[in-house]
Amino acid sequence: MVTSLPVSPGDSKLTSLPVSPGDSKLTSLPVSPGDSKLTVGYYQKTCPNFEKVIRETVTSKQITSPVTAAGTLRLFFHDCFVDGCDASVLIASNSFNKAEREAEINHSLSGDAFDVITHAKTHLELSCPGIVSCADILAQATRDLVVMVGGPFYNVVLGRKDGMVSKLEHVEGNLPEVKHTVDELVDFFGQRGFSIQEMVALSGGHTIGFSHCKEFSDRLFNFSATTPTDPDIYPKFADKLKEMCANREKDTSMSAFNDVMTPGKFDNMYYQNLPRGLGLLATDHALVKDPRTKPFVELYAVNQTAFFHDFAHAMEKLSVFEVKTGRKGEVRRKCDLFNSIKKT
Repeated sequence: MVTSLPVSPGDSKLTSLPVSPGDSKLTSLPVSPGDSKLTVGYYQKTCPNFEKVIRETVTSKQITSPVTAAGTLRLFFHDCFVDGCDASVLIASNSFNKAEREAEINHSLSGDAFDVITHAKTHLELSCPGIVSCADILAQATRDLVVMVGGPFYNVVLGRKDGMVSKLEHVEGNLPEVKHTVDELVDFFGQRGFSIQEMVALSGGHTIGFSHCKEFSDRLFNFSATTPTDPDIYPKFADKLKEMCANREKDTSMSAFNDVMTPGKFDNMYYQNLPRGLGLLATDHALVKDPRTKPFVELYAVNQTAFFHDFAHAMEKLSVFEVKTGRKGEVRRKCDLFNSIKKT
């Protein structure tokens, strides 16, 4: 159950998707010698309805379930940071293998996000069987959903293959966590080739979506021995969150929106909230206190255009992180199953 402070109706207004690519510069990417390039028009001849199918599928799902955009963006992050953008997070466990989805940090991934990828794959298999990878579907669907809720358009280069490994033990240490300090976050992103500015821009994805009480309840009830509640949280906001999370141990589904002001709209309100004490997670609030990250928070709070530009660039970069091409992957027939079951 997701709850938040009431603000005003109309915050989750949907916007139409552009059909043609924007002015983003990333149109093709050589991956490694001998591999085919990732390109925007990868499916132009082999599956010409690819963009249309994705667009129609995500539009229908988002209208029916407005949390789909946020859930899919999070699913995309959780996929890419663990063994690259290869749809390994979509794999279901079997008797031989515990997959990434079994990791505790992945238990709260959105069912709506898995559903929209499954539906898109089903439609594409009918029109062009065996052609489109689940990894490409996830990358394209994420972009289209971000745009649909008001976020920036960016190019998605295509041609990824689906990974052939998905293991629970690969998740540990490969996803940013709410308990991380800014030092740890900077190290985490830096080791993967992302600058501090790109890290802050990607954090802006929290302008949509929600977090479960267990992810921020320490700030409300167990901040320190002498001060149970983090004094940096705006008092009325803290009171409302305490009320929401009072039954958190029995009802683990209780959640609050990451952006209390415009939770359904992709905008720069997330950054405006942080100095006001309206940041939900400890990692969010830390960005406005650390001298390395604070200037970017302040920039994005007053300049949405700068945020959109930097977020788009960072998403293009993330979307090709450790991708598989050629024989390093496969095109799955079903997104939650490898084409052949391996007993190792």
